[in-house]
Amino acid sequence: MPLKYSKSTLLNLEQIFKESDFSVRYEKGNFHSGYCVLHDKKIIVINRFFDLKGRISNLLEILSEVNISENVLSKRSKDLLHIIERSYRRDSKLVA
Repeated sequence: MPLKYSKSTLLNLEQIFKESDFSVRYEKGNFHSGYCVLHDKKIIVINRFFDLKGRISNLLEILSEVNISENVLSKRSKDLLHIIERSYRRDSKLVA
């Protein structure tokens, strides 16, 4: 099942980070990649001028970089995380 770029997807991704004690903020700044992750403070800052697709894309990229413990996630968040992982595995096989 492909991931849809919708407001509910964005909220669900934000929920995954919230349950993992990360704070997601949308602010303006000089981000070369469009976002900044402060690992020791568990803060994620995304360029506030990004549209919905840009915000979701950045959160997906960050999700692949940070350690998310499934033990702290709700069932709904775990399910979404598994869908994302399967989707990324399938996409990487197509590229390789």
